[in-house]
Amino acid sequence: MDEVTAEYSLNADGTVKVINSGRKGANADRFRQSVGKAKVADPSTKAKLKVSFFGPFYGDYWILDHGENYEWSIVGEPSGRYLWVLTRDAHPSRERLDDLEARVKALGYDCSLVRQTKQ
Repeated sequence: MDEVTAEYSLNADGTVKVINSGRKGANADRFRQSVGKAKVADPSTKAKLKVSFFGPFYGDYWILDHGENYEWSIVGEPSGRYLWVLTRDAHPSRERLDDLEARVKALGYDCSLVRQTKQ
């Protein structure tokens, strides 16, 4: 997916509505959207969520690191198979990307899992 956005909002029941949008393929005519629901799995830190886009099946979504004002975040899950590096800036600087790569490595994740989206 490219031109990706993620929107989060609080539901009345305390869960979080998650809307992921993006284009699939360079010539995609329209945005595709997936709507999911997240619930806090660790109330003490609120950094570990369970997220579902497919009914009763929930996956781990852990906020592993983030900027002071959440201008970036690194999100993964405990097996190390999935990792997302998110930034508010569609075109982060080389310096920011290098810093995030170093942070991903320091967390013990494989940087080859990170795919930079085209924005």
